[in-house]
Amino acid sequence: MERKAVDNWLSLAEYDLATAEAMLQAQRYLYVGFMCQQAIEKMLKASYVKEHGSTPPYTHNLLRLVAELPWKGDLDARTTEAMEKLNAYYIESRYTEDIEELVATLTDVKARAILKSTREVFAWIKSRL
Repeated sequence: MERKAVDNWLSLAEYDLATAEAMLQAQRYLYVGFMCQQAIEKMLKASYVKEHGSTPPYTHNLLRLVAELPWKGDLDARTTEAMEKLNAYYIESRYTEDIEELVATLTDVKARAILKSTREVFAWIKSRL
């Protein structure tokens, strides 16, 4: 059961990463950030299930999830910073003004950078699964 749950989280994370890439092509930059955040969240939840054999905490905070993992000390500053930045793109309960402000900061160049760093973090986490 545990391996099946890990594989399910991994499959969802891969789907979200592919969706982020599609959103980049569609120039939907807010959703590039959101889907990147979701992809890493699901990778961390896969890691949680692998390490603890139980349901991960109900949180969208990437650093909170990392804090629950035995390899948290292996994170370098660049990976930690990437996760901190991705936390800002979780948009479920943001106010309209916040979303408009966030959209205004997202350009093609920035969205590409977010996607690039997400791919790196994704691969790093996947190597621990």
